[in-house]
Amino acid sequence: MSSVAESPSSLAVASRTEESATVLTVDGVLDASNSPTLRDHILQATLDEPAAVIVNISALKVIAELAWSTFIGAHWQARSNPNVPIVLVCAHRGTREAISRSGVSYFMPVYSTEKAALKALSQQSRRAVRRADAQLPADLTSLRESRRLVREWLTTWSQSTLIPVALVVVNVFVENVLEHTPSVPVMRLESHGATATIAVSDSSHAPAVRLPSPTTGIDVSGLAIVEALSRAWGSTPTASGKTVWAVIGPENQL
Repeated sequence: MSSVAESPSSLAVASRTEESATVLTVDGVLDASNSPTLRDHILQATLDEPAAVIVNISALKVIAELAWSTFIGAHWQARSNPNVPIVLVCAHRGTREAISRSGVSYFMPVYSTEKAALKALSQQSRRAVRRADAQLPADLTSLRESRRLVREWLTTWSQSTLIPVALVVVNVFVENVLEHTPSVPVMRLESHGATATIAVSDSSHAPAVRLPSPTTGIDVSGLAIVEALSRAWGSTPTASGKTVWAVIGPENQL
């Protein structure tokens, strides 16, 4: 059984079931006006807890590479069903390379065909995602509390070697929320084998960006430090604001 939905800006999403997985086939042009619609389709598809959600974007056109963050946003907002894998399928090598540059592949694998995606998923046992969330107070006590939680969670997950760099990253992210927004910071930590991802969400839709010093022209901001210390980082729009994230691995140990 399949269904098709179209957004006002010509984005069509067809849904069907294939080997216990939900397959979404997306056609049209992805831009800022319809990216929330696509994100909502992906999140809706996880609600029935299929074996996986496969998003085939071979026919999707993306003009600005920033639009790829739609998929990272879906990853961060899939809170109710974190154990349903979301994977992408794209037949075009150049597009797959653009997806990798955008950071999306850190959160969801990209395959060249649906057959390859289904085969890879069938060979993987569904494992519990090591993930922890916390809502922090909108005051300076959240700096100390976020560091305490990161230390506690990574110790529990036997990733103590990542604690020093993770503490620096989470401190920058929480401090930026407190300094630049009136938001309550929401922190998430995820473990991916030898790597970990630190993310902090807030209710501001203004993206987190590196800004050079007006006097020297050199960026010595906290985000510059995060970029230097992490494998990848980014600022991703969500329905309620944005999520700023960084992936750290063994090569980032302090």
